[in-house]
Amino acid sequence: MIKIEINGQVVEAHEGDMLIDVADSADIPIPRFCYHKKLSIAANCRMCLVEVEGAPKAMPACATPVTDGMKVFTRSPKARAAQKAVMEFLLINHPLDCPICDQGGECELQDVAFEYGDDVGKYSEAKRVVPDHDVGPLIATDMTRCIHCTRCVRFGQEISGLMELGAVGRSEWMEITTFVGKSITSEISGNIIDLCPVGALTSKPFRYKARAWELKAAPAIAAHDSLGSNIEVHTYHGKVMRVVPRENEAINEVWLSDRDRFAYTGLYADDRLTVPMVKRNGRWDEVEWEEALEAVAEQLRPYLDRPEEIAVLASPNATVEELYLLKKLTDVLGIRRREWRLRQQDFRVEVPLGLKLGLDEVEQLNHVLVVGSHLRHELPLLNLRVRKAQLAGATVHMLNPMDYASTFDIADRLIVKPSEMVRQLAAVAKAAGAELPTGLADVAVTDQHRAWAEALKQDKTAIFVGGVARMSRHYAELAALAAVLCEKTGASVNILPLAANEMGAQALDFAGESLNDMLEKGAKAVITLGVEPEYDTLWGERAVQMLERAERVINLTPFANARARAYSDILLPVATAYETAGTLVNATGTWQSFKQVTDAPGDAKPAWKVLRVLGNVLDVDGFDYVHADQVLEEARQAVAEASAEIAMPDALAAGGELEVVPSLSLYSTDMVVRRAEPLQQAAGAAVAEAVSRLEMESLTLCCEQACVELPNRCDEAVAEGVVFEPVAIDETLTAPAACAEVKA
Repeated sequence: MIKIEINGQVVEAHEGDMLIDVADSADIPIPRFCYHKKLSIAANCRMCLVEVEGAPKAMPACATPVTDGMKVFTRSPKARAAQKAVMEFLLINHPLDCPICDQGGECELQDVAFEYGDDVGKYSEAKRVVPDHDVGPLIATDMTRCIHCTRCVRFGQEISGLMELGAVGRSEWMEITTFVGKSITSEISGNIIDLCPVGALTSKPFRYKARAWELKAAPAIAAHDSLGSNIEVHTYHGKVMRVVPRENEAINEVWLSDRDRFAYTGLYADDRLTVPMVKRNGRWDEVEWEEALEAVAEQLRPYLDRPEEIAVLASPNATVEELYLLKKLTDVLGIRRREWRLRQQDFRVEVPLGLKLGLDEVEQLNHVLVVGSHLRHELPLLNLRVRKAQLAGATVHMLNPMDYASTFDIADRLIVKPSEMVRQLAAVAKAAGAELPTGLADVAVTDQHRAWAEALKQDKTAIFVGGVARMSRHYAELAALAAVLCEKTGASVNILPLAANEMGAQALDFAGESLNDMLEKGAKAVITLGVEPEYDTLWGERAVQMLERAERVINLTPFANARARAYSDILLPVATAYETAGTLVNATGTWQSFKQVTDAPGDAKPAWKVLRVLGNVLDVDGFDYVHADQVLEEARQAVAEASAEIAMPDALAAGGELEVVPSLSLYSTDMVVRRAEPLQQAAGAAVAEAVSRLEMESLTLCCEQACVELPNRCDEAVAEGVVFEPVAIDETLTAPAACAEVKA
């Protein structure tokens, strides 16, 4: 540690730290535009010029390392003159129309100009004008306002790994633009909105909706993937207007995925359910809550003597409180047929989910093996952590049915169909010294397998088993082999949770019957919580048919489309995660509670309150909760310890000449995201086409007599013998990928 003096104040620092960081730690303000603590130092805006004793001219604080005994003046006449001069140059071409700028009221340039600018400008010539670019449905551009801080460019180069923005031209004709009119496709592109210090890059869905000072801000937790990013929700007159990241270095740092940032736009879709409804003689009647819950009790009572005829489907995005109360209620009623693992088709063995490493530890890994995962789309911010590790020297190996576009360098990869993925992973385990079961003992071990096994024997290594593997019919083998490999190498096995509260559902031991068995046996009465079975399961129409054949369907849901109205008997409008208090358990096992941000529209209520009152209506003891915290405290005491072992299945799943692999779009993951129009127009949204290496215009996929014909996109990145079929879209509901075969 060394000591320096800033404006007469003695400050301790590490030698070599940048002056601007030291000043920030001492709460000494220094103006800046191009500097950001997560980006490299550019020193191109010059706004942070300060006087350093002994230096002939003002120095940029962001690029000046501190030395012992240094004396710095940030408010001296010399420093102020330099800062004012820079401010004058920045405003030469900047339009002075703050009242019509969408950034007005939260603009860094406004704030700095107010303190460091002059009230009269000397420049009277015409200002330059830069044409705007349409870069997609998420980001609005007003490039005449750009001050060339290059934060957005550096974010693409250094953080996202996709250099989609760059500078063309020189001097005052320099422009920040995309490459030859391309749109921005990164799944974390919205972060450049936060980074832009002026109104050049703003949120297109939020554009001109409200002023910054009119918004109310409340902390919350993102409920669309298992990372549990910390967010701040901004509301205006009770409606959610925008979502921005809240800093948490242990989880999302200062970033946010586009899915978490823009999903709120789906909250007020046309099919939002706002009042309880009961179907009578084929017609829907709007009723009061008391009447609706009495109707639920009345319709369930005939089946309570036969609880095995009742099935329960719950969303893995539901909060701990909601899942706990639903489990408690069904346990008391004797109902054991419950399921939350909706996008899984292989239930041969129990597989404990969870990221065994802290997210900061992921950055320190020396080797990563990714098995069956499109990491960029499944968990975008975990992908950033792996990218950091790779940039720091880690090697990354991939075992996938497709060579997915990556934002970092892959040292080696095996791109094979799922059944062959099992054999390849078995060969790596064999190379590490594992004994394999019959059926895999004969796998051939190559130098490549040995190299992978040796890499995993290093310090700080991990295997990530992702969503592609979890949706596969070979999931049990892949998870078990990953566990065996980790046992032999010392690596950590991480079965990645995908939805917001899969870890919470697992901790509560919510599941009681596999979805496969449920669909096979059917049910006389079905209760659903936040689920659209046609989109949220891999079985599509088959799941809907189970509900259509049921005599009673009680649907607790924020939304009710035409299909839900057709198979439901009672619709109970419940709040989304933005409109309720609750708790989510993220991939690392961190419990994060949040408060209600705004009221749900109409007469919709938080699901935990609905379940609490329903327990009272059904005369169940122990449902006299007043606050969600009481439910949470009880739920914590009921947590079940998940087994850490993953057993090898008794028999191996069969492969095929052509294997159909489910392909879940980045923006098809849950009912709120599916209704977010800007996301559905963005890159990564669902497309009704098959993807394979077959040079055919279309492919026909069949399942149990039903067939769908899809246009085929030939892609050399796909493994031979693999056909990717999109799921969670209307076009493939009748022939879901879980059982589809390609018809010759």
